[in-house]
Amino acid sequence: MEDTYKTIAGASEGIYTEKRSKFIAMAFPVQTLEEVKEHLETCQKKYYDARHVCYAYMLGAAREVFRANDNGEPSGTAGKPILGQINSNGLTDILIVVVRYFGGIKLGTSGLIVAYRTAAAEAIAAAMVIEKTVDEDVTVYFEYPFMNDVMRIVKEEGPAIIGQGYDTDCSMTLRIRQSLMPRLRARLEKVETLRF
Repeated sequence: MEDTYKTIAGASEGIYTEKRSKFIAMAFPVQTLEEVKEHLETCQKKYYDARHVCYAYMLGAAREVFRANDNGEPSGTAGKPILGQINSNGLTDILIVVVRYFGGIKLGTSGLIVAYRTAAAEAIAAAMVIEKTVDEDVTVYFEYPFMNDVMRIVKEEGPAIIGQGYDTDCSMTLRIRQSLMPRLRARLEKVETLRF
């Protein structure tokens, strides 16, 4: 089971110029559609005088949520080439925005495709690509006398403790890499009185 994915560590920028048209590409790490919208609004305000603000994004470890937008360029000449760069680099949780300032000379459809693809590639090349793990959360409930048993498992298996509660019963929310979850669950299930 594949439980890693590639994304970028932080925002980056690339610039490509063709026949006096300037293409400014910006890559952003994003995890939600809200973040995508915020970055798009910021770019549209910042580059309000640009002819086109085209983009593509890919979200989620499964890479199932994506969109490409040509923003007025001929269909398939901007968003698709940007998305193509995201795909060819195997990235997700990324938004790439390419702003075009028209230089007075038409590039034609093939020229536009090359320009948007190259600009997106420049932004990716300028970014630090990192690998992240697909993590899962589990919340366990147990009686206080079993705290030491649970903590020993936590120490040995190494999940992150996301949340804890101490009422009549204790609760603990743990996060661990997806491939390690079955083993963690199996060990926790052996603790008396523990329930999920």
